[in-house]
Amino acid sequence: MAPLKAAIVGLGLWGGTLIESVRNSSLIHFVAGATRSRSARDQELAAKYGLRLAGGLEELIADREIDAIVLATPPSGHPEQIIRCAKAGKHVFCEKPLSASKSAAQEAITAMQRAGLTLGLGYNRRFHPSWIDLKRRITSGELGVISHVECTMSGPNALLMGPEAWRSQPAEAPCGGLLPMGVHAIDGLIDLFGQIQGAYCQSLRRAAPGPNDDTTSILFRLAAGPTAYLATMMSTAGSFRFQVYGSKAMALLGGAVHVAGQSSEQRRSGLFGSYLLQPVKGEAQSLDVPAFDVNHAELEAFATAVRGGAPFPVSIEQMLHGVAVTEAVLISARSGKYEAVA
Repeated sequence: MAPLKAAIVGLGLWGGTLIESVRNSSLIHFVAGATRSRSARDQELAAKYGLRLAGGLEELIADREIDAIVLATPPSGHPEQIIRCAKAGKHVFCEKPLSASKSAAQEAITAMQRAGLTLGLGYNRRFHPSWIDLKRRITSGELGVISHVECTMSGPNALLMGPEAWRSQPAEAPCGGLLPMGVHAIDGLIDLFGQIQGAYCQSLRRAAPGPNDDTTSILFRLAAGPTAYLATMMSTAGSFRFQVYGSKAMALLGGAVHVAGQSSEQRRSGLFGSYLLQPVKGEAQSLDVPAFDVNHAELEAFATAVRGGAPFPVSIEQMLHGVAVTEAVLISARSGKYEAVA
C-alpha cells in the first residue's frame, strides 16, 4: 500500500521536527506544506524534503492528491482549521492542544465524525515504551493502590522566546507553560487513570521578561480516587518528572522538555531518560529507557488509523475530556477557586 500523502501547516521548529521524524517512513510521507513566513529557512526545509510550498491551508485542502493535513499551528486556530479540513474530506493530525475550549473542540470533533474522517492528536509521550511499561504496571496492580501522582515540567523558554512567539502571548498560551507543556501531563493522567473531576490552579509571573505567566501549579482530583499535582515553570532549567505513588511501590519517570536549541534527535527521542521503581520493601530498580522516536510512532499510528487499522491511541472521548480539564484549569486560575470539570 502506498504511504499516506500528508501536507503540513506550520514549518516552524516543531513542524520541521515532525517532517524529519517520518522521512524514512513507509506509512506516511509529507508532500507539501504551508507557512505564513516563507522564510529562507522554510524554503530550505521544503527543498531538503521535497515539499511543495503552498499559499495556505485552502490550497492544500483543495489538492485531491493530499490525503491528510498535519496542523503544527498555534492552538487557538485548531478548531476552525479542523472544520475546514473536514469539509474538504481531509484526515487531520493536530498538534496538542486541540483547543482550550470544550465547545470549540466539540464542534471540530463533530465535523470530523460526520465526515467519517480520522483525527489524531499529538500527545507523543504516550507512545514511548517506558510510558507503556508504567501503564502496564499500574493496571496490573504491581504498584498497589495509587494514592497520588506528581508531574513537574520546567524549561527556560520564557527567557529565550521573542514576544512574537505564540507561547509568549497570554491570549494564545494562558497560564504560561500549561498549553506548551502541562497538557501532556493532563493527557497522561487521563491515559493512566481515566476521568479528572476538578482542578485548582494558581498561576503567576516570576522571572519572564514578557507579560505571560511562567510559574503555574495545579491540584487535581481524579475520579479513580488518587490526587494529583502538576507544576510548569518556564524561566528555569529544563526538567521533567512524572512520579506515581502506590501502596506497593513508587515509580518515577525522568526526562526532559523541549528547550530552544535542542537538536531534532533530542526533541524526538530524548523525552525520557531515567526510570526508577522503588518498592515499599527492597532495593530500588533502575530500568532501561530505550531511545525511541515518539513522533515517528505517533504519525505512523495516525496513518494506520486512516488506512482502517488500529484506532489512534488517544480516543475522541479522551481528546475532548483533556480539553474540558484544560478549560477548568484556566477558569480556576481566574476565579481562585476549585473548579469542577464540565
